[in-house]
Formats: sequence, structure tokens, C-alpha cells
Amino acid sequence: MSELTMRDTTATLATARLKAQPRRGIPPWLRWGSWGPTLITFVIAALLWQVVAWTNPYVLPTLEAIGTSLVDDAGMYWSNFLVTLLEVVVGASAGILAGFLLAVIMAEFQIIERAVMPLVIIVMVTPIVAIAPALVVAFGFGMVPKFIVTGLVVFFPMLVSSLAGLRDVDQKALDVFKTLHASRWEIFRELRFPGSMPYVFAGLRIALPLAVVGAAVAEFVAAGQQAGLGSLTTSAAQANLPVTWASIALLCLLGVLLIIVLALVRKRVLWWSDGEVTAKG
Repeated sequence: MSELTMRDTTATLATARLKAQPRRGIPPWLRWGSWGPTLITFVIAALLWQVVAWTNPYVLPTLEAIGTSLVDDAGMYWSNFLVTLLEVVVGASAGILAGFLLAVIMAEFQIIERAVMPLVIIVMVTPIVAIAPALVVAFGFGMVPKFIVTGLVVFFPMLVSSLAGLRDVDQKALDVFKTLHASRWEIFRELRFPGSMPYVFAGLRIALPLAVVGAAVAEFVAAGQQAGLGSLTTSAAQANLPVTWASIALLCLLGVLLIIVLALVRKRVLWWSDGEVTAKG
């Protein structure tokens, strides 16, 4: 081998090693390519918002007015934020748990699915705004109707996603378990439950933002206690646009925080999974 060829080979190997080595220094999330496009998008959206607010003050408040409202009435927003957060946590937890447990039963006993699924679909296609007043009559004017509305909103996507995951089992692995005379509980614990987790988290990505929507809708549809960010959004009726949009912004913030927490939990739980799974209907 000539000296020139040896130099070319050495240079190629050195370049390959440099590419294979992980970059040191600036973390990926601090690089311009990670957050720059998002920042530009938000800046453009803020400028457009300000233009509309200046030219149509009765349609949108300025960002300064929204910020001033948040600062001046921080205590009011915080107390209502906690009320909405309680509704999301309690209602969504109940709906998610109920959806997953029913999915487990349906996956194990198909006759239960044939019997119950039509009723579930009927309930899910019924508008929540029509159900909420009836829930107030049945359960009173407290928090229970709002918990139920929030739970109903997240129940169906959780049920569908979990059921798809529990049934998407590697047939070869299932045959091995059956050959070893594994019980239903052992198959569920060692095969179905771990395999369904990517689908469960895919369902949670849909359910958690819907929980915020459900809680807000319940607050201004269900009569009774006037508390929560959803009830503040009705301030538009009193022409208090800064309060309305500040409440909407906090609802958006709550949804984003839930998605971030879910992403962190998913990274810990599904460290073995390569990517997201799209829920199957």
C-alpha cells in the first residue's frame, strides 16, 4: 500500500471516529436549532396578536393588559388555577383508571366487549354540555359533577388505546407462554401489561390535554360553585377581556405542564421503547 493511500485511510478513520464521538460542550436543548424556530414562531405570533389588539381593542386585549391582569390579581388566578388542577387530577385519574381497567376486562373476555362497547360509544358521542346539567341534578352543586365530566372526557381515548395495546401481543411469545402452561395472570403480568405501555402512554398524550378541556367546560357548564379558570373565561360577558385571555393562557400552561411531566415519566418508564406509538381505533 502506498504512503498516499495510507494517509487517506488514516484521515478517513479519524473523521469517522470524530463523527462517532458524542458532541461535548453545549447541551442539545440549548442549541439554536432546537429552540430557535420555536422562538421565531412565538415572536411572530406575538407581533400579530399586538397588531390585532391595537386595531381591534374589543376583540383582543394587548399582551401588556394580559400580563398586568396576571400580576395585579395573582392571588385570584392562583386560587382558581388550583381548583382546575384539582378537577384535572381527580377527574382524569378516575377516568384513566376506569378506562384501563375496562380495557383489561374486555381484552380478557370478548363477550364483555360485545356487551358493553355499544353503551360506551353512546355515552361518548353524547355532548358533554348536555350531560353536565343532568349530573348537577343527580350529584348536587359541588365538585363531583365536574370530576365526572372530566373523567368522561378522558375515559374513551384511554379505553381505546389501552385495549389496542393489550391485544397487540407478539403471537410467538404468547404461544411460548401457553406452551409453558402460564396462567392468565402470568400472561397479563409478564406479556400483555408491559407490551401495552407504549399504547397507554399514547392514550395519555391524548387524554391529559382533553382533561384540561373537560375541566374548563365543566366549570362554565355545570351550575354551582363558580370557581376555576373555566369560570373566569366567562368574564368576556362583562367585557373583561384581559381576565378571559389570562385564564385561557393559564389553561394552556396547565396543559403544557401535563405534557412535559408525561414526557419525563414516559422516558423513565419506557426507556426500552424507541419511539411513540400511534393509538389504534
